[in-house]
Order: sequence, then C-alpha cells, then structure tokens
Amino acid sequence: MKKLFFLAIFIFGISCSSPKFINDYSSLKSYDKSSITSKINLNNWHNLDPEIDSIPGTSVERAHNELLKGLKGKKVIVAVIDTGLDIDHKSLSNNIWINKNEKINGKDDDKNGYIDDINGWNYLGSAYNETRDMTRILRDKKINNRKYDLVEEEIKKEIKKSNEQLNILNYYIQILEESKELLSKYLNDDKFSVEDVNNIKNEGKKLIRAKNIYIDFDSYGYTKEYLNEGIEQYNDFINYHFNIDFNGRTTNDDIYDLNDTNYGDPNINNIKDSESHSTHVSGIISGDRENKSGNKGINNLVEIMALRAIPNGDEYDKDVARAIRYAVDNGAKVINGSFGKYFSSNPEWVIDAIRYASENNVLVIAAAGNESKDLDSLSNDNYPNDQFFNKDEFSDTFIKVGASSINLNENFTAYFSNYGKINVDIFAPGVDIYSSMPSNKYKSQSGTSMASPVVAGIASLIFSYFPKLSAKKVKEIILESGIDIDLKIENLGEKKHFKDYSKSGKLVNAYNALILASRSKKK
Repeated sequence: MKKLFFLAIFIFGISCSSPKFINDYSSLKSYDKSSITSKINLNNWHNLDPEIDSIPGTSVERAHNELLKGLKGKKVIVAVIDTGLDIDHKSLSNNIWINKNEKINGKDDDKNGYIDDINGWNYLGSAYNETRDMTRILRDKKINNRKYDLVEEEIKKEIKKSNEQLNILNYYIQILEESKELLSKYLNDDKFSVEDVNNIKNEGKKLIRAKNIYIDFDSYGYTKEYLNEGIEQYNDFINYHFNIDFNGRTTNDDIYDLNDTNYGDPNINNIKDSESHSTHVSGIISGDRENKSGNKGINNLVEIMALRAIPNGDEYDKDVARAIRYAVDNGAKVINGSFGKYFSSNPEWVIDAIRYASENNVLVIAAAGNESKDLDSLSNDNYPNDQFFNKDEFSDTFIKVGASSINLNENFTAYFSNYGKINVDIFAPGVDIYSSMPSNKYKSQSGTSMASPVVAGIASLIFSYFPKLSAKKVKEIILESGIDIDLKIENLGEKKHFKDYSKSGKLVNAYNALILASRSKKK
C-alpha cells in the first residue's frame, strides 16, 4: 500500500501545473465520422482522445499511456446487473469475480444467504423471455386501479405499433432480396460490392430501382440480418412483452413479496448466444486490453461480479433490489445497471437498495434509456432513478448516463438517448461501441446501455489508483472533470445547447478525472 501511495503522488503530484485538463474542442467543431482519413481504429473510438486523435472519445488510452504507465493499481469489484454473462469469453475470463469464501458444495459457506455463489447470482433461474411491467400491472391487478385503463390503452398501442413495424420490416426484406437477385443476375455474380452496384449505369427502370434500393439500404445498415433482428424484437413484443396471458417466471417465488428470498441459483452464464447484453457491457468495462483481435476494455484491474437479473422484457423490482444489496454486501465498489423501464410495480424496493448502496459507499451507474425522451418531464418516469418528481435527490452516489456519438455536430447526442438537465448527470459514448459477444465474438452495438459501462469503467479506474476516495467524491470528480461541448443539438426540429441535456452539461473524460482525483488525494 505504501509503495502504491508514493508512486501515485510522484506521478500525479505535478498535475496542478502539468498535465493539464483537456477542455478544448475548438479544432473539432466541424468533425464528423465521414471526415476520417487516418488509420485510426474506430472500434476503439470511445477510448480515444480529442486532442491527440481528433476523436470525441473519453481519453482512456491517453490516460493509460501518460498517467498510469508503470503504476500498480488495486483490483476493484464491479457488479454488472444484467443478463447472463459468458464468463468463459477469452477477453473476460481473467477478470471474473471469484467469491473466495464460498465453495461449490451445496452449502452456504460464507453465510451470505446464497449457496455456491462463486461468481455472483442468477435471480431468473431458467427464464429468459418476460413481460413488461405494465403488462404485469394489468395481468396481476396488484397496483392501484387508476392505472389499469392507462396501462391497457398503452399495451394496445404497443401491439398495434409492433404489427405495423413487422409489416414494414417484412416488406423491406422482400424488396431487398428481390433487388439483390436482379443485381446478381445482371452482374453475373452472387457476391458483389456496393462499388459494383454504383458502377451500374442506366439499364432500365427495374434494375435502376434495384440499384437505388440496395445502395440506400446499405447506407442505413439495413442488411437482411439486421432486419431479421428487428422482426425478432417486434415478435417478442407481441408474444411476450405485451401479452397479458404470458408469465415467464420460473423461480416459484412471489414477485410481490420482497421477503420471499429462497429462489434463484448460482448459474450466471447466458443460456444462449442471443442473451449477449451483459457480455457486451462487461467487455466495455474490462475487456482484455492486450487482446489484439478484440476490443480494449477501460480497466483490466476489474473483477466482474455477474448478477443475472435482467430478462428479455422488463426486470423485476424485487430482483434488482436484491441484486444491488448483494453487490454491496459482497464487496462491489461500482454497480452498473444498463437497464430501465417506465412502469414500476414496487419502485420503493429499488429506492431503498440505492439508498443502501449510498450509505455503504458504493457507486451506482445507470443508463438513461433509449426513447429520445426528456426525463425531466413528469410524464416520463424512468426507473431506476434517484429523484422524487425532479427534486429531493436521495442518493449522492448515483449517476444517470446519456449517450453521445462520434459526430461532433448537431447530432453529437445519440438520436435515441434520453436526456434531462435534472435527471441525467453526464453523457458518454454510446453509438457503435465495439465489445465482446458470447462464444468469443465481437460486435458494435449502440445504446445508453453502452454509455453507462463507459462511465462505470472510468469510475473503476479512479478507484483502482485512488482506493481511499469515497464513492461520493468519485461521482463529483466524474461530473466536474467532464469536457464542455460548445454545440447546439438538433432535437425534434429545435436546437438546444448540449449543456442543457444533463446536470453536468459535459462529456465524461478519464484523463481529466484521474488528474482531478490526484488533486483530491493530495489534499
């Protein structure tokens, strides 16, 4: 400990004069993805630096190269409350939390109430598909009657919208396949490029229509695989999420009784490859930085505690509350929650759990949501949160994260990201984030679900090198050290300044955060 302390002071002690905060984006005002001409690896864009790489990332690579090189940090437990996790993934297997006080013997060796919980806990049992919380409200008649009519109308709208989207997606697949068939016959080749299609001249209306469809779909990323993913999603909406006759729970517990605790099992792995969310999130936080074929995680001094509590549908408040408490009680310093919903049967259970985390010096980081909503509007309740009706914040260790893009222009905030000057704390990269997928695969995905683990990874980095800082102080550091973005953002036909999209008005930055942490430590 003593050696680490002196090393940290030696490296960071000069930070009051040099290195300096990054806060100048003036050279990037017209930057967008299409302007890149260098050989920068865009799979790692969210970790890059605005000054060195001309990319609006979080300066993680710069922090490792300039501030942390040669230092020994401390391992930090980060709990990931999410879907099942592929703990055997080559990029993650060395960074999985192991409960050293437990043995696989059918006994609760550490007396924490969980048997054989070696890597975490599975609150879902064998279940995967689930309903939305609004569907449970109508199905189970457990909430105040005044909500029934509202919920029933909302479910009807969602089913109608899902059927409409299915019709559109099926039509898109049909015309894409017809276009590919025509182009393949004309080019006399089943495998052709966009460039080949672009070179086709005026060869009749049908062929030109096929050419235009193919090029347009390619520009939007509308592959057959992508469109089929959409079809699967909307079928899930109809068959599971908004189906009041469906109940996916398999654990035989009472979901409305927080004290009914004898359920779940230690099998925290994903049950199929499509259950990939936790693997992607965990890779952003701690993916092997030396793995040349994969992504670079933010901090390899992390032990991922896997808590399988998020199904394909809405999470249960009971599971989330118990997972937060499990994480706190078993040594996590950071909890990442890349999930959320707009109806909650028992929000008080999760509120109490977030309070419990705060009282025990644990940082909870949550995704803001992907519905382009202003969370400050009282009609847009979003769970979990640390606000009561836009006031009376009840936790000083909770961070809500919106998603930014690589384009430093009016589209800088992700088009899907929720926002709010009161209810969203900070923004982080969340568009086209490359990370691990089950079965040793990798893929780019977008969402505030990707932005939240970026902040969780940076928080863990601070704790690794400044382990005595409190969770409250780390939250303050993250919000204060972010970068100001002088941009007007396009939003529903209006332009609003980026600083008005979150409480801090900033983009998270690892380099700045470590410098500010060093100053806090010195004091």
